[in-house]
Amino acid sequence: MSPTTTPVEPGSDTAPATARPAAIEVHDVHKWYGGHRVLDGVSLTVEPGTVTVILGRSGSGKSTLLRVLNHLEKPEAGYVSVGGELIGVQRHGDRLKELGERAILAQRSRIGFVFQNFNLFPHLTVLDNVAAAPVATGRLPRPEAEALSRELLERVGLGERTGAYPRQLSGGQQQRVAIARALALRPGVILFDEPTSALDPELVGEVLSVIKDLATGGTTLVIVTHEIGFAREVADQVVFLHEGRVVEQGPPARVLDHPEHARTREFLSKVL
Repeated sequence: MSPTTTPVEPGSDTAPATARPAAIEVHDVHKWYGGHRVLDGVSLTVEPGTVTVILGRSGSGKSTLLRVLNHLEKPEAGYVSVGGELIGVQRHGDRLKELGERAILAQRSRIGFVFQNFNLFPHLTVLDNVAAAPVATGRLPRPEAEALSRELLERVGLGERTGAYPRQLSGGQQQRVAIARALALRPGVILFDEPTSALDPELVGEVLSVIKDLATGGTTLVIVTHEIGFAREVADQVVFLHEGRVVEQGPPARVLDHPEHARTREFLSKVL
């Protein structure tokens, strides 16, 4: 079933007037690659201002789920809403129809995404990498975008490197620039796809420190990671995926210390 024909429950794309909408609502999402089912009926709620950590072995669907949240991947069935707004689709009666690319890009600009391999523009300075999105989207004129970028780079500990190019930075520094870039559009939600997996071990701590700072600032974070100690320290909820399904979720003290599902226990026994 494609997004153009997916049934949707009446009123499900808007929260009741008296309720604060969830930061993220994932409803029965399915995703296939050819004949391989990558996500199998995933449902998940992320409350505003909370930190959700997604765990699971390689191939469990973690990164695909993250990319579905901002419609970089289109689900075959189900839907995602952010702040009460459907992402990538709009409702037509009891069906969902794909939005145009411009509307989807506008939605993505409100959802920060930090990739595992940084994805910085190699021909732009650190300052220009951060300022590019606010200028390109028309959010800020160039002078204000540069001022904001300097402020954000200072926040992530790179205020002295504004004129450097990505190739002149360590992996940890590049990832901190990527985080500053995600913050430049002032998103309410930031998604992190294994933000430390491409880093040398000695650089992991500097990136996790920046993310911890964000976690205390009220921004809603969804983080795919294998850093169990980090998850235990900052997560409000931990979600464990296995073969495209949520098999366990809850507070870190329960999921990490007293897992109920055999697959969760097996995974943790290998990474702890």
